Parts: sequence; structure tokens; C-alpha cells
Amino acid sequence: MRLRADGWLSGLHRRPSPNCDQRPPGVEVDMLVIHNISLPPGVFAGPGVLQLFENRLDPAEHPFYAGIAELRVSAHLWVRRSGALYQFVPLTQRAWHAGPSQWQGRERCNDFSIGIELEGSDERPFTQAQYQSLKRLARVLRPAFPSIAVDRVLGHSDIAPGRKTDPGPCFDWERMRGLWAAAL
Repeated sequence: MRLRADGWLSGLHRRPSPNCDQRPPGVEVDMLVIHNISLPPGVFAGPGVLQLFENRLDPAEHPFYAGIAELRVSAHLWVRRSGALYQFVPLTQRAWHAGPSQWQGRERCNDFSIGIELEGSDERPFTQAQYQSLKRLARVLRPAFPSIAVDRVLGHSDIAPGRKTDPGPCFDWERMRGLWAAAL
């Protein structure tokens, strides 16, 4: 896997999302935000996340979808439970993953972050395959974005406390931060 000049990574599934825009001029990417997602909630391996990020979610397909089908959200990357990697937004652009957010007095974390979604939930451990994929991503992203220090690898819950809980208590932060530190 390698990062191309246009912000796309080679060697993974590319699924362009319309839910992105340009980062503000002069803003440096210096944060990585880890999320979890499953659609419907707690159900893995279905097409719901792809459909949500591509604005194709059918509100009639599941009762939960009726309340979220109109959302316009995305992430840069998604790691399925199998370890399969998907990219929705070039890393050079702003993905709409964080929503209202702030960290250390800076608001609008989408402006200066990369968002990685993990297929999962707060209640279930993530898979070994997902951590292996995170390791592969770290080996490419860490050298490309040296301003993302280990202490700036955060959860959605860190930048939107009280509103978000992901990636949840089952995420192995020690392991993730170790992968990130070793990748430089």
C-alpha cells in the first residue's frame, strides 16, 4: 500500500463518497480519529455502511435507517471485521466524520484530522484482522503525516464527549498507540 499524491491509497477498495470537501487553506493534518460503526447497529458484514457513506441508504430497508438515511457523513477509511480496507475520501480532503467536535480548544476536528471507521460496536472486541489492517495503515500514514503524534491518535469520544462513545471500551488503545509509535 502507498499514498498517492492525490490522497488516495493504493491497494484497497476505493468507494468515493460525495460527503467531503476541501480542507481550509493552510490547515495541517495533525490528528487521527478512530470510530466504530455497524449498520444496522450490532450487525456486521452488510452493505449499510457503504450505502450510508455513498448516500444510498434505503430508509425502508431497516427501521433504524429511517432516522439516518438523510445524514451526509463519511470517513476517510473503513476497516471491516475481516480486515478489508475501504477508502471513501482522499486524505487531502476533509471527510465528514467528526461532526460537532473540539480538542484542546480547537473546534471542527474534521478540518485537521483523518477519520478511520472500524466495523464494530462499543460492546464487542475488534478483530485481529482489524488490528493488522490498522498496522498496515500506520506504516503508510505515520510517515506521511508526521504531525500526528501518538497522543493525537484519539477516539470520537475524546473529541465529542457526551455525544459520542466510540470506538468504545473494547478498543485496545495501548495496542493502537504502539502500532502508531512503531510506524515512524
